[in-house]
Amino acid sequence: PRLTGFLHLGGLRTALYNYIFAKKHQGTFILRVEDTDQNRVVPGAAEGIEDMLEWAGIPPDESPRRGGSSGPYQQSHRLDLYRKATDVLLERGAAYRCFCTSQRLELLKKEALRSQQTPRYDNRCRHLTPREVAEKLAQGLDWVVRFRLEKGVEPFQDLVYGWNKHEVADVEGDPVILKGDGFPTYHLANVVDDHYMGISHVLRGTEWLTSTSKHLLLYKAFGWDPPQFAHLPLLLNKDGGKLSKRQGDIFLQRFAQDGYLPEALLDIITNCGSGFTEKQMGRTLEELISQFEIGRITTHSALLDLDKLPEFNRIHLTHHIENEGLRQKLIGELQLLVEHVYRDQQLDREVLEKEYIERVLLLRKGHISLLKNLVSPDYSYLWVRPSVAREQLQTVSAEVDEIGKLVLGLMTRQAGVLTVEELNKDLRNLQKQTKETKYSSMMKLLRLALSGQQHGPSVAEMMVTLGPKEVCGRIHKALSS
Repeated sequence: PRLTGFLHLGGLRTALYNYIFAKKHQGTFILRVEDTDQNRVVPGAAEGIEDMLEWAGIPPDESPRRGGSSGPYQQSHRLDLYRKATDVLLERGAAYRCFCTSQRLELLKKEALRSQQTPRYDNRCRHLTPREVAEKLAQGLDWVVRFRLEKGVEPFQDLVYGWNKHEVADVEGDPVILKGDGFPTYHLANVVDDHYMGISHVLRGTEWLTSTSKHLLLYKAFGWDPPQFAHLPLLLNKDGGKLSKRQGDIFLQRFAQDGYLPEALLDIITNCGSGFTEKQMGRTLEELISQFEIGRITTHSALLDLDKLPEFNRIHLTHHIENEGLRQKLIGELQLLVEHVYRDQQLDREVLEKEYIERVLLLRKGHISLLKNLVSPDYSYLWVRPSVAREQLQTVSAEVDEIGKLVLGLMTRQAGVLTVEELNKDLRNLQKQTKETKYSSMMKLLRLALSGQQHGPSVAEMMVTLGPKEVCGRIHKALSS
């Protein structure tokens, strides 16, 4: 990836397709950091990208952090290699030194724009004789190296877009491959690195499709075999516009901070794209790998509807809660959330016990789309005792004391483990013992006494979650307040 920022959804998707392709074919997934454009390098971006790939569960096999046999994996540490490669092209006459000043290039650009043409370099220095070059070097003039674009490019077969060719020499001037600061441009660095790192397949965004003919001319000039290319269609928002980086809405850090599971992100970005035999929600990385076929990637843009992300997350969160090992991790995370959100209130240590938190998770499974939903005000009754005045309860039913006693009796009789089904039956039977309170009013009264709220999970579920001791405590408190 290019180091002009942190990993966003488009970059994650490109990395994911590369990862899946590598795993499907027992290959190696390589992370190479492209930091040759020194003006645009963001400090910490390389670490940030690798952190996010690890968070997403698609770590590279070889990278700046992990090392590997084809290193170094940062282009700024490979400058010698690019210099030598440039010398080879200069010797062969496939490249030349250009002494044009930035002022001259700026004038060319203005001139072209004035006559409504696309700005392009006019290849002036291509025609310098060896003697003229020697004179300019002797004068100590600044120079860059440009690659000679030849007409008559050969078509290549893209694994997604099929047969392609772009007559680059007709539309652009000779491109710079080595800048004045000794750093290569993207075109040279990528070709040289792909060759020396033994890259077999390059999966990259479709915006590079028109540059591929240029890259293939470079391979030809070096006498190297190119890798195979697969260009991935654009990832756009659901109305077909570009994903907005401006609000920071698409950077992975934000999704991680908001508590989304990486599995949900991998699922949604492949679900809106193509390349897989099936389209159901809730696919794991293993399923994505087994269902992937590169020939199934279509050229249609992938339209991403982020409004659906909570639903994707709900499905994956449910899988996590059902899985014994993953559930333990969620218990720890929820303990920290509760301590953080309710730190100013008198927290009873019992609500932080593993058994209690696990019960909350198992009972709310499928109802929540983010773990942090459980620390929202709707669920405050799980963590802090509500204060409900007896008068409030009396407005619901005059039989407050009778109902309270019935429920307390029921709770003390409960010997085994409470279940929601059993309790629902018991509560139906209790209501028959009241004189005039309807079942709905009795439920409203109990919900208020237990949670201080009008809405929420069923009363039976609340009682099972809180446990007999806590239920009795809360009812006593409400009756005596």
